[in-house]
Amino acid sequence: MAVSIRRVTALVAAVALLGTLPACSSKPPDDSLKTFLGAWEQGNIGGLKFLGQDGKALSGDAAQKLWTTVAGDLAAHPPKLTLKGAPVVKDDNSSAVVHVAWPVADSTWEYDTTVDAKRVDKQWTVVFGAKTINPKLEPTDKLAVRKTAGTRGSILDGAGQPIVSSKPVVTVGVQPRSITDINIVVKNLTDAFKQAKVDVDVSGLPDKVKKAAPDAFVQIVTLRKEVFDPIANKLNSTPGVITRNSTQALAPSAQFARALLGTTGEVTKEIMDKNPGKYQVGDVVGLAGLQQKYDGDLQGKSGVKVIVSMPQGTPDKEFFASDPTTGTSVKLTLDVNMQNAAEQALAGETRRSALVAIRISDNKIVAVANGPGAAANNFALVGQTPPGSMLKAVTALAVLDKGMTGESVVACPKTLTVDGRTFKNSHDEELGNVPLRTDFSKSCNTAFASLAPQIAPDGLGKTAQSLGLGVQWDLGTDVFSGKISVNGSKAEQAAAAFGQGTNLVSPVIMAAAAAGIARGQWKQPQLVLEPAPKSPAADGPQLNQASVDALRQMMREVVTEGTASQLKNLPGDLRGKTGTAEYDNDPAHTHSWFMGYRGDIAFCVFVENGGASTAAAVPIAGKFFQTVG
Repeated sequence: MAVSIRRVTALVAAVALLGTLPACSSKPPDDSLKTFLGAWEQGNIGGLKFLGQDGKALSGDAAQKLWTTVAGDLAAHPPKLTLKGAPVVKDDNSSAVVHVAWPVADSTWEYDTTVDAKRVDKQWTVVFGAKTINPKLEPTDKLAVRKTAGTRGSILDGAGQPIVSSKPVVTVGVQPRSITDINIVVKNLTDAFKQAKVDVDVSGLPDKVKKAAPDAFVQIVTLRKEVFDPIANKLNSTPGVITRNSTQALAPSAQFARALLGTTGEVTKEIMDKNPGKYQVGDVVGLAGLQQKYDGDLQGKSGVKVIVSMPQGTPDKEFFASDPTTGTSVKLTLDVNMQNAAEQALAGETRRSALVAIRISDNKIVAVANGPGAAANNFALVGQTPPGSMLKAVTALAVLDKGMTGESVVACPKTLTVDGRTFKNSHDEELGNVPLRTDFSKSCNTAFASLAPQIAPDGLGKTAQSLGLGVQWDLGTDVFSGKISVNGSKAEQAAAAFGQGTNLVSPVIMAAAAAGIARGQWKQPQLVLEPAPKSPAADGPQLNQASVDALRQMMREVVTEGTASQLKNLPGDLRGKTGTAEYDNDPAHTHSWFMGYRGDIAFCVFVENGGASTAAAVPIAGKFFQTVG
């Protein structure tokens, strides 16, 4: 009987124990918690009901306002949230650990926070406050993002050294309250910039000054120190003009490969609109040239800090930090001395001009220069214009391959008519019956027009391709590799044979052709080494030795007794072909060309509307080689 009583007592106790379980371990607040986390990930919790951390009811609108205010700069990009394990429930209270992964620029701020909930009238309600967002936050805090720009990668020369380096600069501006007469300021600035040969338009300065705060620094232009120094006294003595000294990453000179390298500057609205979320105001990006093309490589990864800004004298509260990184360098083949020599050779040319130089032995482009008149247009690589008589080198190679020699006689009459179209020579020259090498060195148009029937309708194009013209290139930047006339009418074939017709070339393509003649085989030049171009052109065929030997000798005679004879006393074994190219229906409108090689350097010079090659392109080549020695 006693045993029976003990069993009954135990059963009653067990039943009593089971009856208390719902109060201690009832179903966790999964639904309420998941609903809240889903809304938080969307940054929109306004439709929910909450309890404040003081235990009082908190409306969804109030919670949304608190979230938006405290999240600050991060509110636009809510975090990814992950529940870590089941919520811990005790009586009417629940506590859950949530992992927060908050995107901050290119990084992610990760931490754990606790989300509490309370059961009121059998309903679980999330307790929300600043500490729900992050345990270290206070209701008056506001998160802010501070971005630290990564170091931009360098563009390296052929020796692996940075082309761009830190150099002293002077930023010129005005302070409105210090100006006594805005008209004097505008006049003095205009005169000074004209003296420095700097193109700066200050006509809109008075309006900018009116809109600026009295103590503002209204920036006008940043000049290299060597450009500023000659005009320093004039500017510094003008009331209201303010200058600031600093350093900036710059090429060796303002002209140095500027069209190729391009420029950097603060990101524009247009760029930001095309790349939403990638940039913020103040970021420095590539705006042109290789700086723009390889901006993704050169851009260092920004560092960021998530802080709460504190009053002056009190350290900011830092929640997260990531270090900036340096961008990847872009390596080129340029030789600084060669590039400087090319820039100097073009310096006095006001018309659009270009000079490309290639080292034959390793096939690397060592200079890509565009004259002052070319502005930011990289005509050296992408120009498309008739080659004129330079293309006679291609025609000569084609007929030499057909069995002709430099001694083969080809008449050079004053005029030649083909299918009703009449061709003539410069200055109505007439050489008579002379060897091909003389026609070549004296650049006889009618002689080369007469050679067209000896070449198949597509023969000029095929020979040109053996020298890289019309072949698809990949230099790692934009390039025009030429368009050669094929299968035209008899008159077109005659015109094409001496470089007119529909032929189009760029300076770099003709420099590469000269290198191929010097080498005996065309190879696509190199310019960008790293990152390596994906699809460089295959090597051309080995050129016929007898043909190329004869062509080289003919190119030497151009210098010793032909159209480039003004350079016959230049040291070294200079060989080349001049070109005077008509570009419209007016024979007086001609471009000036000269291509060839000396020693290990192949080159091509172009001057737009330069007239005869002897007047423009040939002297520039001479200056270049005199400088490089």
